[in-house]
Amino acid sequence: MSIEARIAAVVTLLSRVGRDHAPVALASSFGAEDMVLIDLVARHALPVEILTLDTGRLPDETHMQIDRVRERYGLTIQVLHPDAAELEAFVAANGTNAFYRSIELRQACCAIRKTNPLTRGLAGNGGWITGQRRAQSITRADLAVEEFDADRGIPKFNPLADWSEADVWHYLRSNAVLSHPLHEQGYPSIGCAPCTRPVEPGEDLRAGRWWWEQPEHRECGLHRRPVKVPVRVIPVGVPA
Repeated sequence: MSIEARIAAVVTLLSRVGRDHAPVALASSFGAEDMVLIDLVARHALPVEILTLDTGRLPDETHMQIDRVRERYGLTIQVLHPDAAELEAFVAANGTNAFYRSIELRQACCAIRKTNPLTRGLAGNGGWITGQRRAQSITRADLAVEEFDADRGIPKFNPLADWSEADVWHYLRSNAVLSHPLHEQGYPSIGCAPCTRPVEPGEDLRAGRWWWEQPEHRECGLHRRPVKVPVRVIPVGVPA
């Protein structure tokens, strides 16, 4: 399929989703894939809301990108935050960087900072949209373009599921789309600052996310069942 056909298919899908599942939101981290979708939403005036998660640990470059997108497109961006009391209790019990010490603590941190705010932000929506692609990692290899988020009770759409990395960057460059500043520094996937690093040549595109864990664990909970793990108190001083 040509890139032109791929683009047309995404616009058709987004139009249908916006019409049939309103209100519907694109959950964006402002990485390359999300910028393709944001540009298409703005370019075609599609009825899709944009929301993002401010976890409290985002790199400055992501805040810069949010401001650039607002200025370029004039879009309203809904910013979701963690519940302050929930986050304060977790940090008090486990420390600021507890996520380095176990998968359970990392998943608990992701649940508080990302999964729970997203669930609250999607309440009342008829569906949501992501920029996920099958080629990004082994955890996404069987990704469907359309699926059902049983935990939130709404459909979920992945319009770029079958796009390649080359497709994404062809679109961005051909349309002079703003790209996240960290992409130029070797970050193909961008999340919270302490949990994201550049990747080495030949590494998986998401190898820089939670790199101290096994590849099959490298999801935050947004794109699988909600994380439900007990918050365990780990003695201070245990090495990461």
